[in-house]
Amino acid sequence: MKTGDWARDPEGLYQHSRGGVVTVARLGELGVPSMTCYRRCRPGKPWQRLLPGVVLLSSGTPTRRQLVDAALLYAGPDAVLTGAVACRRQGLRGLPDQPFGVHLLVPLEHKVGSSGHVIIERTTRLPRSITIDGVPLAPLNRAVLDVCRRLGSRREVSALLAEAVQRGVSLAELFAELDAGSSRGTAIPREALHRIADGARSAAEVDAMKVWRTTGLPEPLWNHELRDENGEYIATADGYFVSAGLAWEIDSYEFHFGKQQYAATVARNARYAAAGIMVLQTLPSRLRTEPERVAAELVAAHRAAIARKQAA
Repeated sequence: MKTGDWARDPEGLYQHSRGGVVTVARLGELGVPSMTCYRRCRPGKPWQRLLPGVVLLSSGTPTRRQLVDAALLYAGPDAVLTGAVACRRQGLRGLPDQPFGVHLLVPLEHKVGSSGHVIIERTTRLPRSITIDGVPLAPLNRAVLDVCRRLGSRREVSALLAEAVQRGVSLAELFAELDAGSSRGTAIPREALHRIADGARSAAEVDAMKVWRTTGLPEPLWNHELRDENGEYIATADGYFVSAGLAWEIDSYEFHFGKQQYAATVARNARYAAAGIMVLQTLPSRLRTEPERVAAELVAAHRAAIARKQAA
């Protein structure tokens, strides 16, 4: 675009922007003097300044996508989006309500600093990004911990990490990321991860807790070791309802040990039977695909176990 052409065809500038967001430097290449850019961003004028050197080619309220694009243009081509926005774009929904902000990771040697709605974090551990809808995102294990490091609420951190595990982020990945990064702000996330690891050894067991909450049943003992009257080991139940004598096992090849352990599962169930303990086995996939039906089965099994104890 030649100098002055943009004035005769201002809409043509939009084609060279990211949804209406463009840098002053790029506008200069298109023939728009920098002083003209700044004049057009004054109150009542047709453009607006979003960040230093970045403008929006309209005066309306910018969308969140435009704010993200502005942040990426401001921070440079190596920037990677992390934090709450990256988590939302990868499917997390349980994020706490906070003012909208864009958290970016950039290489340590970059001199750009935080500004406006943008938090810049310089790092020696720039992650390999995942591009979704044209936006470079930090992997979910990094993004969710970057959120958690800045939260002071144990409840919010625990809920967010539990949701990440439910969506397939492994505890091993989360612990590894926590250990590799700065120790600042890690105490609460580390405590929450240990609690999740102790109380729910797999994502399936986290899902089981979610299903249980809908049943109205008393809370079972999670991952509870059971022994018979002689002290002999029976099993470690994923969930054990004490008053009913009911063990709930979340069994599948995916979440436990593999096909070679089938015989061990059969032997475990035989020990349950010998001890007079009823067992309900549930496939982990059903916890997500059929939660209401699984909840109904759990209630029915609990009722049957109570009736059997009362009849004994």
